[in-house]
Amino acid sequence: MTGETRIWTPIDYEAEGKQSDCLRLPHSSDLSAYGWIPIPLVCIKNGSGPTALLVAGNHGDEYEGQIALSNLAREIDVDQVSGRLLILPALNFPAVAAGRRVSPLDQGNLNRLFPGDANGTPTEMIAHYVCKVLIPMADVVVDLHSGGRSLNYVASALVRPGRTSDEHASLLRLMRLFGAPISFVSDGTGGGGLTTLAAAAQERGALALTTELGGGATLSRWGLSLAEAGLRRVLKDQGILRDVAVEPASPTRLMTVSGHSAFVYARDRGVFEPAANIGDEVVTGQIAGRIHFPDLPTREPETLFFESSGLVACRRVPSLTNRGDCLFKLMADIDVGAMHA
Repeated sequence: MTGETRIWTPIDYEAEGKQSDCLRLPHSSDLSAYGWIPIPLVCIKNGSGPTALLVAGNHGDEYEGQIALSNLAREIDVDQVSGRLLILPALNFPAVAAGRRVSPLDQGNLNRLFPGDANGTPTEMIAHYVCKVLIPMADVVVDLHSGGRSLNYVASALVRPGRTSDEHASLLRLMRLFGAPISFVSDGTGGGGLTTLAAAAQERGALALTTELGGGATLSRWGLSLAEAGLRRVLKDQGILRDVAVEPASPTRLMTVSGHSAFVYARDRGVFEPAANIGDEVVTGQIAGRIHFPDLPTREPETLFFESSGLVACRRVPSLTNRGDCLFKLMADIDVGAMHA
């Protein structure tokens, strides 16, 4: 992470009240030599207290969080807040506008580029601003995701493993408060590892919660409802929302992702025929699916097997599949008492 941020905003983060504007991401193009790209931002501040950074649109094809945060930004009044809310419903705005996981400007996957670069590509500049300016203000960070175009997910919340037993206990409590049916602990194996927003937030001392609320590049009404209710529970618990009625959290099943064996990947290009659905319980050696080859009709389909047992957390949506595509991810129950004992 190098240099000072080149992104700016007219929003004063220390000013009392409710402000709605945008971050200005400098971008020079053929038709806009000195232009900037807007990244919507709402800041609600009322007195002293903790700060929550709420993000959606980290990936542009994940919609529940975008709507949940837009609704929250309209509905929350200043007098309901103690402290500060920073709300960014479309963090990677070029990707959001295009309905894509990655930015059409630079093919940047924002949640694989933290801590970013002040003088890098547009997506690297966004990551750098989040790390340099926004996360240092935050006590708690919530990054709302779903499966996007390629995956469908069970509704779930997730955290990275805590670095201390106290931090880990606080993160598990945060997941229980959010109240998703499934909550899991993951170090990012198979995904972003240390390059995600959650990893960047944890590195800088904030409690970070991520969600998976659906997928298939569509809007799950149930996932949206969970996001809205879960956010209110977390914010009220943190003392940031007051005089707001919240529904009690439903019980959550605590799980984990156990390394690369939890994933099933395509080994060839073809048409994917799944043999399991999200939410199914599967065992090691069970058939996961088949890859068919319509261009070679006499070739036998390739059968794929689960390498471990667990609950199917996500499944690929598009049937046309290339070598290396993730087809399934499994989660296994964890012994909470044994973790960080």
